[in-house]
Amino acid sequence: MKAEPAADLNAFRAPWWLPGGHAQTIWPALWARRHFGPPPRWRRERWDTPDGDFIDVDRAEHASHPQAPLLVLFHGLEGGSGSQYAMAFADFAAERGLAYAVPHFRGCSGELNRAPRAYHSGDFEEIHWILRRFAEADPQRPLIAAGVSLGGNALLRWAGEMGEQAAQTARAVAAICSPLDLAAGGHAIGRGFNRQVYTRMFLHTMKPKALRKLAQHPGLFDGEALRAVRDLYAFDNLFTAPLHGFKGTDDYWRRASAKPHLARIRVPALALNALNDPFVPAASLPRAGEVGPHVTLWQPAHGGHVGFPSSLGAWGLPGHVRTMPEAVGHWLLSHT
Repeated sequence: MKAEPAADLNAFRAPWWLPGGHAQTIWPALWARRHFGPPPRWRRERWDTPDGDFIDVDRAEHASHPQAPLLVLFHGLEGGSGSQYAMAFADFAAERGLAYAVPHFRGCSGELNRAPRAYHSGDFEEIHWILRRFAEADPQRPLIAAGVSLGGNALLRWAGEMGEQAAQTARAVAAICSPLDLAAGGHAIGRGFNRQVYTRMFLHTMKPKALRKLAQHPGLFDGEALRAVRDLYAFDNLFTAPLHGFKGTDDYWRRASAKPHLARIRVPALALNALNDPFVPAASLPRAGEVGPHVTLWQPAHGGHVGFPSSLGAWGLPGHVRTMPEAVGHWLLSHT
């Protein structure tokens, strides 16, 4: 199923009434239109993991041909099938007749997972298990995968780790607004406006979930220290890093980052990052000489963090977020 050539988002321009990366991040997440057709309807599946835990997978119920590609979307930090980008991709998939699924990272589906672990930006082993299960369950469907922010870094980390073997599972992969240099992104979100708005937003859900994990597994970490956490560096140092085998935040951010592995990727891969993304400093983004020939870089001046808003109607309000899924989806399909 070959698609028309994808519109290159390097030329993307946000509406005049949404100046700057913060506006292009916040408005689309809260108010922009997510779908042109009916809202997606989901069928939830629970998958038991090899280590005795579980994840929940939401499959879109719209019609698709039995041999149409399957698009798998890995969500970002604290995201899920209800995130604006997941719904916009569902709308694209329904329009194109693709099968579509959103696997939730552990603890992100509304129910706390069982194991003394959660999820993290470099969890390529989990990505591998999920993609292989999709591929083996529907071998007649070409598989394409996209990841948003954290999910995109983990997806490209998988592609780099797998090398030539990645093409046995996926035809193409795409990372959208991913902090491929986790240290640069982590420090950026911990400063100024980012710290006051985005860090607080993430910790508002992450800290209660971590404390529920502590109640589930007493002694797993210092609960009083976690209650005092005020930024993601401290949270990762106390919770994410030690629970997933890292020495601390610096070790986690270094080893989990996909950027050093981009030259090893041997499957068509797209890395889309807006230069005005508040979470991902433009100076930290990979350059053409730092990636292999299988990696395509789209780095438009506008877009914010998973925003890419476009005007809608005569006045352009409230706009929509279908432009990015359309472009990324067509790019992925061009490799099937």
